[in-house]
Amino acid sequence: MNSNKNAPITSLRLIRWSGLAAMVAGFLFIAIQPIHPPENLSSVTSGEWALIHYLSLAMAILALVGITGIYAIQLNQAGWLGLVGFLMFSLFWIATIAFTFAEAFILPLLAADAPKFVEGYLGIFSGSSSGMDLRTLPTIVHLGGLLYILGGLLFGISTLRAGILPRWAAGVLAFGAVATLSSPLLPHPLDRILAVPMGIGLIWLGFSLFTRQADEKRK
Repeated sequence: MNSNKNAPITSLRLIRWSGLAAMVAGFLFIAIQPIHPPENLSSVTSGEWALIHYLSLAMAILALVGITGIYAIQLNQAGWLGLVGFLMFSLFWIATIAFTFAEAFILPLLAADAPKFVEGYLGIFSGSSSGMDLRTLPTIVHLGGLLYILGGLLFGISTLRAGILPRWAAGVLAFGAVATLSSPLLPHPLDRILAVPMGIGLIWLGFSLFTRQADEKRK
């Protein structure tokens, strides 16, 4: 009997803290961009590279937790569009976790023994060509970019339509997703500035979720 009563309170707390996770993820998403080391072989074994990618790994995990809470609070109102957007956006963050883990823990170990592979891997993200045959890896990375754009757009639109969280915040997140389409117009690493709207959207939605749950708890 008591466990049934406590269940809604526990769920409330989990969703509330997922809002905080989204806020931290959004902040890290913005903060990492201007201090990200150059994507070259010498950077991979540096302390700066390790620190940034540890933070990036934490950011991706927190973003996944955050959007799960955002989706959970509007589960019934988001409909099939919200489900599709959530699944696609989640897959992007899961892929980011995998790639960031490789960049943080695997690439530094390969830098001395397989420098061509490391340069080829980094070239996928920087846009430079090393001539290394990475088989399907570039396709997977580009698919991840598509999940970011479409998943973020659908997730933002469904959140806007649900009306549970601020519509402007949802609109900023959706804009942040499609803004990536303009990245070919900006030289790398200047294109990193396009992460700012997405980061703001996550912070805004996370803050709204965190404070909303706190208000409901007081009621």
